Amino acid sequence: MPKVKTNRVKYPEGWELIEPTLRELQGKMREAENDPHDGKRKCETLWPIFKIAHQKSRYIFDLYHRRREISKELFEFCLDQGYADRNIIAKWKKPGYERLCCLRCIQPRDHNFQTTCVCRVPKHLREEKVIECVHCGCKGCASGD
Repeated sequence: MPKVKTNRVKYPEGWELIEPTLRELQGKMREAENDPHDGKRKCETLWPIFKIAHQKSRYIFDLYHRRREISKELFEFCLDQGYADRNIIAKWKKPGYERLCCLRCIQPRDHNFQTTCVCRVPKHLREEKVIECVHCGCKGCASGD
């Protein structure tokens, strides 16, 4: 007879410290997903979702890399369970990408002339001072700002 699979996850030590914040952000994510998008542009409907996903990843990144309050085991657990985005955290570790808002902003295939997003241009080099990224609604994430 085959084993019965259960969905019980063993949480590492320190999980109880970050769980309330992650649950709160998950609740905000559900609200953003169910929010009506009447009167918004097609691209604007996803902006709150990108913002909350960025918040969750930044929270876990800061706890592990900056403040050193969680263990490597808990950090890896959060990445494996999907609480944070492994790819954007890898970019945040590289110089020049410390404030990157989303991965679509640095992919040349998603932009005109095979360049990066306008939010990656430092503020002092922009012709227009107020801009919004079409992909995520960022107003500027260049590390030199």
